[in-house]
Amino acid sequence: MAYFWFKAFHLIGVVVWFAGLFYLVRLFVYHAEASQEPEPAQTILKNQYQIMEKRLYHIITMPGMVVTVAMAIGLLTTEPEVLKSGWMHIKLAFVVALLAYHFYCGRLMRQLEAGECNWSGQHFRALNEAPTVLLLVIVLLAVFKNSFPTDISAWLTFGLIIVMAASIQLYAKKRKRDKARRLAAEASQTEQEMSGQLSA
Repeated sequence: MAYFWFKAFHLIGVVVWFAGLFYLVRLFVYHAEASQEPEPAQTILKNQYQIMEKRLYHIITMPGMVVTVAMAIGLLTTEPEVLKSGWMHIKLAFVVALLAYHFYCGRLMRQLEAGECNWSGQHFRALNEAPTVLLLVIVLLAVFKNSFPTDISAWLTFGLIIVMAASIQLYAKKRKRDKARRLAAEASQTEQEMSGQLSA
């Protein structure tokens, strides 16, 4: 019975943890792009994002991580023999990488608050895809265990990375085009207003 309780809360912790990680770095994107706004909008936006990032990290993401790890330890106490399995060793290595990513995000949050982070919104968009890859591998290892399809999973992971990288580049190009059109429209409108004033 203890196994099922540990597993249920482990899954809940994973959902909460990943939700926090995904949204946290998305806030970093907005925080970084706020630097392009004029004052006082820039300061207002950055202050708001700092508040949101701190609350998300400390109230949702960190508790989600603690519950996930604590329940995982509980699961291992009910099935200590799995620690001898190769798939578990690989899974734990990816979990360690995920923990490193979690605390690295905390460091980036502090750097953004201090104005010491020079990352662009596009850099943060790329960073935001890292937990997707980690989640994919961890879940596949947990499901397939010793029957883990190495070849298929490697190609799947590689394909996912390519798709995400292409998506980031396409989105960046779209943003540039939209910005250029907006600036052209604003310039045209300004020119028309000036022409109207001169005619009057």
